[in-house]
Amino acid sequence: VQLQASGGGLVQPGGSLRLSCAASGSVFSVGDMAWYRRAPGKQRELVAHITTGGRTNSADSVKGRFTISRDSAKNTVYLQMDSLKPEDTAVYYCNADINSYSVWGQGTQVTVSS
Repeated sequence: VQLQASGGGLVQPGGSLRLSCAASGSVFSVGDMAWYRRAPGKQRELVAHITTGGRTNSADSVKGRFTISRDSAKNTVYLQMDSLKPEDTAVYYCNADINSYSVWGQGTQVTVSS
C-alpha cells in the first residue's frame, strides 16, 4: 500500500496549485486523510484534515485559502491552494489511515516565489 502525491511546483505569489494524493495497492479501507507540510528549518505541521464523512479542519494560517477534499471512490485526497504566499513554501506530505495503518506519501515540493 502506498500514497502517491503529485501537483507541486513553482508558483508566483497569489497563484494557485492543486495537490493530489492517491492510495494504491491492497487498499481495503481508507479512513481520515490529511495534508502536512514542512518548511525549511521548521517542524512539520498539519495543514488540513478531512474525515471519512467529509468534515474538515485546517490550520489558521491557511483558512480561507486552502481547501481539502476527497474522492472516496478513487481513494484520493486533494488540496486546492489559492492565494499562495511565500511562507507557504514547503514540502507537502499526504497522510491517510489505510487498512488501520497510518501511511505517508513521499512529499511534493511547493515553492512560492516571484
